[in-house]
Amino acid sequence: MLSNNQKTNLNKLIKDFNFSSSKKYKLIVLLGLLGDFDSFEYAINLKNFINNTQNKDIDIFAIAIGNKIGKDKFCKFTGFPNKNLEVVYDNKIHEDLKVSNGIDIGLGGWINMLMMLSGINSLKTIKEVIRGYTGDRNSKQIFSDEDQINLFNLIKFSGVFFKYTCGDGYLRPFELATYRLTNMLEILQNWNDYILDNKYLPQRGASFLLDDKDQIIYNYFSNDVLGYSSKMEDPLAFLSEKCK
Repeated sequence: MLSNNQKTNLNKLIKDFNFSSSKKYKLIVLLGLLGDFDSFEYAINLKNFINNTQNKDIDIFAIAIGNKIGKDKFCKFTGFPNKNLEVVYDNKIHEDLKVSNGIDIGLGGWINMLMMLSGINSLKTIKEVIRGYTGDRNSKQIFSDEDQINLFNLIKFSGVFFKYTCGDGYLRPFELATYRLTNMLEILQNWNDYILDNKYLPQRGASFLLDDKDQIIYNYFSNDVLGYSSKMEDPLAFLSEKCK
C-alpha cells in the first residue's frame, strides 16, 4: 500500500505531466534509464498490448530517464507512442515515489549493475535469465514465422526457425534470450543516446494503475533486473485482471 506522501507525489506527477485521460483507466509506468533492459522489454509489451487488445478503456503513459534524442530512438525501435512518453534528467521522481534505486556499493553504476545481473540484491534475475534460454510452456511465443532476426549483421534468420526446432504456441528455448539480445544490440549501438548517466543503471521502476477518479487500484515496485512485473511469464496479466 502506498503512503500518503507517495500518493501525493503520484498525483503531482500526473498533474505536472498532464497525464489526463477520459478513459476508464490509466496506467503510469515509471521506467529507469531508456537504455535499461527492462525499459525496452516493458515498452514493447505495452506497445503490443495497445495494438492488439480489445480493451479501449485504458491510456498508457510512461516516464524514463533520458533525453529527447534517446526518446525518439526508443519510440522508433519499441513502437511505444512518442506522445505518451516523457523523459527526465535524473531519478528525483523515483526517489519521491520510493522506487528502488538498486544496489550501490560506491564503485559506480557499471559495477552496481553487474552485481545485480549476477543476482546480488536482485534475486529474480538469474531465474529470469535462465528462463530466456530454457523457454517457458506458460508463456506466449515472441516471434512469428515471418519475423526477421538480425544479430550483429552476421546471423540472420526468420522466426520460423523456432517453429522448426521447438514447435510453436509457447515461449521456445532461446527465444526470449534472442529477443533480449536484439534489444541489447540496439542499446549498445546507441549507448550515448540511451544511457544519460550510467550511475542510474541500477535504478528500477514501478507501475501504477488508476481508475477514472485517479484512485490507485494496482501498483508494483520492481526490485530486480528483468523484474518489471510480478508475473514475468505474463507481464501484463494485471491489466486483464484489473481492467474489466
